[in-house]
Amino acid sequence: MGEEAEPGAVSLAHRVPDLGALELLLAVARLGSLGRAARARGISQPAASSRIRSMERQLGVALVERSPRGSRLTDAGALVTDWARRVVEAAEAFDAGAQALRGRRDSRLRVAASMTIAEYLLPGWLIALRAQRPGTAVSLLAGNSSAVAERLLTGAADLGFVEGLQVPEGLDGTVIGHDRLIVVAAPSHPWTRRRTELTAAELAATPLILRERGSGTRQVLDAALARHGGLAAPLLELASTTAVKAAVVSEAAPSVLSELAVGEELTARRLVEIPVHGLRLGRELRAVWPAGQRPVGPARQLLGLTRGTA
Repeated sequence: MGEEAEPGAVSLAHRVPDLGALELLLAVARLGSLGRAARARGISQPAASSRIRSMERQLGVALVERSPRGSRLTDAGALVTDWARRVVEAAEAFDAGAQALRGRRDSRLRVAASMTIAEYLLPGWLIALRAQRPGTAVSLLAGNSSAVAERLLTGAADLGFVEGLQVPEGLDGTVIGHDRLIVVAAPSHPWTRRRTELTAAELAATPLILRERGSGTRQVLDAALARHGGLAAPLLELASTTAVKAAVVSEAAPSVLSELAVGEELTARRLVEIPVHGLRLGRELRAVWPAGQRPVGPARQLLGLTRGTA
């Protein structure tokens, strides 16, 4: 059996007039005329009369006496008006407090993003957001996908962006774009002179320079090569895409990186893409937030700016 409600707890909203009706009654008391009160509230006189009658039926007492000379409060109406004034004043204080909370929320935005999105996509989104919300202070925390999830779940970030295979546990999310991982090597590497495409098994067996475990890039690569014997022990594990690129350019070993991250290096021929036969390394880019808490304020606005840009 369900819990029994306290007397009056459920029906209070049905027994107490709404704020609009109480504000109308206060206008009648202040202006001495139902017609003038209606105009002040932006409604027609018939609508105002109907609303007063409905309030009188709800309370079970007459509130306003109407005459050709205007409208005056009954004794009961004067008493109800005093109560109404307190209720409206309390509602105004409530509204002011809520506005202050919204103002405090909207004055800052804390974003957590995995490295590829933080380095190559977020700057453009944040510039666009600043044009719309110049008064919002934005902080960006960059880390791998696991770190993004932790910051959101502990309340250290308002909105996150990840690149893994799925939405991390405890979060909700939406796909905002797509990315592709590619194998890259320095121009001098033997793979760049191959006459046949690299196989997935060869890639899996080669010690590579890789992002650390917990990064979205590593999650996608581990999953894709699991059926080919799994990744060999990395030659190096580095915590940023920039560091990985620098190591590959220095001819240390090949790597697997986001196509977004290596466009400039490919154009300048500092890196070369190595085709891999039969291996697809596509991934979805997601915006994420704590489960059951849709983004609001500047977080929601930033989310809107990301759609269709990646």
